[in-house]
Amino acid sequence: QVQLAESGGGLVQAGGSLRLSCTASRNIFSISAMGWYRQAPGKLRELVAGITSGGSTNYADSVKGRFTISRDNAKNTLYLQMNSLKPEDTAVYYCNAVPTYLPVTWGQGTQVTVSS
Repeated sequence: QVQLAESGGGLVQAGGSLRLSCTASRNIFSISAMGWYRQAPGKLRELVAGITSGGSTNYADSVKGRFTISRDNAKNTLYLQMNSLKPEDTAVYYCNAVPTYLPVTWGQGTQVTVSS
């Protein structure tokens, strides 16, 4: 299995910023398209940002212009810079491949809470 571990979440006021990080137990970022997903209470998990192995990025309309996905292959780390946070961004954030595939498994996620 390839295990993922997210970190960097926390409690922030609306308008604030956070930077999430994701590491993998094996180097998959250079060969797999990766993404950040989020799941808010009572809602389905959704993909909010993706980056291809070639470095192309795409974003959900709800976060476009506010979030930036990037990766450092040498550090085997995926990032999500989140600016101008809104209360509706409150969710558990996960990283994973896009599309997901085995043996890459979901991590525990990192909680982001944005207060109004």
